[in-house]
Amino acid sequence: MPTRPDLRNVAIVAHVDHGKTTLVDAMLTQAGAFHARAAAADRVMDSMDLEREKGITILAKNTAVNYLSTNGDKTVINIIDTPGHADFGGEVERGLTMVDGVILLVDASEGPLPQTRFVLRKALSARLPIILVINKVDRPDARIKEVVDDTYELFLDLDADEQQIDFPIIYACARDGIASLTQPVDGSVPTDSPNLRPLFQTLLDTIPAPSYTEGAPLQAHVTNLDASPFLGRLALCRVREGEIRKGQTVTWCRTDGSQQKVRISELLMTEALERKPAEKAGPGDIIAVAGIPEIMIGETLADAETPIPLPLIRVDEPAISMTIGTNTSPLVGRAKGSKVTARMVKDRLDKELVGNVSLRVLPTERPDAWEVQGRGELALAILVEQMRREQYELTVGKPQVVTREIDGKLCEPVERLTIDAPEEYLGAITQLLATRKGRMEQMVNHGTGWIRLEWLVPARGLIGFRTEFMTDTRGTGILHHVFESYEPWFGELRTRASGSLVADRAGVATPFAMMNIQERGSLFIEPGSEVYEGMLVGENSRWDDMDVNITKEKKLTNMRASTSEETEKLIPPRKLSLEQALEFCREDECVEVTPAAVRIRKVVLDQTQRARDTARRKHASQ
Repeated sequence: MPTRPDLRNVAIVAHVDHGKTTLVDAMLTQAGAFHARAAAADRVMDSMDLEREKGITILAKNTAVNYLSTNGDKTVINIIDTPGHADFGGEVERGLTMVDGVILLVDASEGPLPQTRFVLRKALSARLPIILVINKVDRPDARIKEVVDDTYELFLDLDADEQQIDFPIIYACARDGIASLTQPVDGSVPTDSPNLRPLFQTLLDTIPAPSYTEGAPLQAHVTNLDASPFLGRLALCRVREGEIRKGQTVTWCRTDGSQQKVRISELLMTEALERKPAEKAGPGDIIAVAGIPEIMIGETLADAETPIPLPLIRVDEPAISMTIGTNTSPLVGRAKGSKVTARMVKDRLDKELVGNVSLRVLPTERPDAWEVQGRGELALAILVEQMRREQYELTVGKPQVVTREIDGKLCEPVERLTIDAPEEYLGAITQLLATRKGRMEQMVNHGTGWIRLEWLVPARGLIGFRTEFMTDTRGTGILHHVFESYEPWFGELRTRASGSLVADRAGVATPFAMMNIQERGSLFIEPGSEVYEGMLVGENSRWDDMDVNITKEKKLTNMRASTSEETEKLIPPRKLSLEQALEFCREDECVEVTPAAVRIRKVVLDQTQRARDTARRKHASQ
């Protein structure tokens, strides 16, 4: 088949924080994407505020560099920067449909981690050639040879064939923009190359040029969506066959099987970080098309006379769900939230479905709440955080697992959990995971005082696990997990041993009341905070819930004490982030999310009604 030797399409995949976006920065800089006077910002591909704040990639994005080889040939390299967190796996799967090869990035110290396994499995199943880049070789704790051996083991574990396992290896320090084919000494920067040219040359030699069929009709696959304030919705496509031109009439093949003639009003191609107008594009090109306001991911733009649709993009099913609805607390509408109605919330969720293929939105019994399913807690928490910043007020339920019935048995998702921690915490970690019905698969001691543990744990057991894990390892432990498989229901899990301190009336929290209550547990709020009946104000040190009067004021007497209020020694409150609040929730609790605050509350606010429900459940169980 004929090919386009002047073009390469490649995705960079890796576990979170192994340096993908930093490597893309260096490739853009050395390929001349920034003009001489422009100061290149760090992590230019992380364009969202949340991506910069959290230091992770959330959305897959593409860029293009013009590389000039040593013999003077110019090649356009389209690079897809994919997320490294397992919760955004849908973005990775979609990115792999656009490319002809993969750069697999692995940290020289941490080695292959769960997301490395996930993205590699997808790349191997798509039969994509792979270049292994060992990054951060200058880390003081680098162990390059062991990491390469671990990666070979991972390939074998994933049933890679002889051709797939024969991959080139690059040793890089992405931060300094240096790559080499020669393995350096652990903890040192390669000295035989001052730039990334060995990586670029290996990419040209290993990743095949896009192939096509001579004279075939147009086929362009919609793999992503974007929006422009001037052009409206943009469909990001990879042209598989044929040629597409600005102003051309094509057939839009929808997901439901219907077809419609549409006109391409604008055609854009990526150059460095900008989209620039183009007159035409050919096989292998990654383009943006305007003029089709309702186009969706996975659909096809085909020839007007002989339309042949491409297969729809399939991604793994969601594993975690939570209920998202309108804010129903007594404080609704008081905290800058301008979007509080059910119609606004539903419209926003529908809008999210347009660009997020791994999300599902299902109706519930209530007309003002919906079940939202996703890959993991973080993916759903990111959605809620984005809505909060857009001035929505929400009530968010505790995360639950999405179950399936397989061969007549109820099954639940199981996660592969990888932990790096100092070896003195082995007992504490084992105890934590044993109560969550996990089973250890592997334990490795690197001889540095740190151990690596691999466990298979029910996804339910990992909801709220991170906080306890960080407490028990004094903040030193590192954990990552990725979906492994479905297994029969594990039975009841008790993941939180403590109860809740619940306000029994509305009012304002007083230092006098908080002074007495803090002896019962840790508080979440400050003096002067407005509370309402059923709102959680702290964590009880015992397993059961306790209703408390946090608004009680000190009785005045005719005896004057000069230090009456100054001596109130209050422990600073424990401020919970949105993710921590979702982890802390029990089944009968939910999170109130507003632009100004995140509060935890009981689903049933009335104290008397809750007591009745508890008594009824106890009676039913007897």
